[in-house]
Amino acid sequence: MPAPRSTVRRGLAAVAALPLLAVAATACGYGSEAKDDDPKANVSAGGKKLSSDTVKIGYFPNLTHATALVGIQEGTIQKELGGTEVESTTFNAGPSEIEALNAGSIDIGFIGPSPSINGYSKSQGKGLRIISGSASGGVKLVVNPKKIKTLDDLKGKKIATPQLGNTQDVAFLNWISEKGWKVDAQSGKGDVSVVRSDNKVTPDAYRSGDLDGAWVPEPTASKLVSQGAKVLLNETDLWPDKKFVITNIIVSQKFLDEHPDVVEAVLKGSVATNKWINANPDEAKASANKALEKLSGKPLAPEILDPAWESIEITDDPLAETLKTQAGYSVKSGLLKEPDLQGIYDLGPLNKILKAEGRPEVTDAGLGVK
Repeated sequence: MPAPRSTVRRGLAAVAALPLLAVAATACGYGSEAKDDDPKANVSAGGKKLSSDTVKIGYFPNLTHATALVGIQEGTIQKELGGTEVESTTFNAGPSEIEALNAGSIDIGFIGPSPSINGYSKSQGKGLRIISGSASGGVKLVVNPKKIKTLDDLKGKKIATPQLGNTQDVAFLNWISEKGWKVDAQSGKGDVSVVRSDNKVTPDAYRSGDLDGAWVPEPTASKLVSQGAKVLLNETDLWPDKKFVITNIIVSQKFLDEHPDVVEAVLKGSVATNKWINANPDEAKASANKALEKLSGKPLAPEILDPAWESIEITDDPLAETLKTQAGYSVKSGLLKEPDLQGIYDLGPLNKILKAEGRPEVTDAGLGVK
């Protein structure tokens, strides 16, 4: 049976910006280097190295990636790695992180389900494996209340998502389809204008009136609310048991084959981090905010941080059944042909760690390696 989901809800974001600005923000590469100068991040730098000198970890500077933010900030992941050093890089959305994984620019990534599915499918099952869950929830549809008062009012409006094919983009396209409305998935044109925009500029685009709302993860949703937007829909309410995977941990299949000890160490650090987050919610929230301050130059204000943090559930469970559902969304939207997902999960190392702690194993919903 699945391991108990952690009960502390937390927030994280990856969202938006207008197309030209999005190109400018990402033109310099896959993501921006995230050098962590906190001494705690190198707590075990003098320890024994594992089979690799370094491990390159990718994640988003968003609260839905709290495991990475806190695990790197507090040195919990580095502690398990000993002298094998963490090198971290941040991304705006999943598709660009998958490109980096395929190129060898990162070895392990914190990422949403839709890019994971797409990356696995395109590599014909040879590129990556999902090795753990990380977070559930933390995605909201927020709108300009002067223009949009009900869900039906979205027709004809401009709504942002972080990137074509990312998890929120696919979820929004599916929601639009279920309303009976038509949108071309590639261009975003149709009964609703789906605007793919970078998270750094979405708040400014909303403030200027270029956007009427956004389907985005935290803390972008709460940033928009602080500017007068209203939450019209919490995606959590669309899911059975109000749980759905928003962040997985994936690994390059090549890196997993060559350095299983490093992968296991990162997983131990992730499990320890999640345990600490849920046992110390206020300290963890402050730690995540400190990490965000380092990455963006300023911390989140309490009126943004607090509701964002409360909307996310930190969990080791990958919630594999919900990934199956999200794969169906991608197919339905026309962004993906029916994928063969057998083998997308390799939860053996995670379940070994959980078993050693006396905790129940998590399930791969029949999609594990054979």
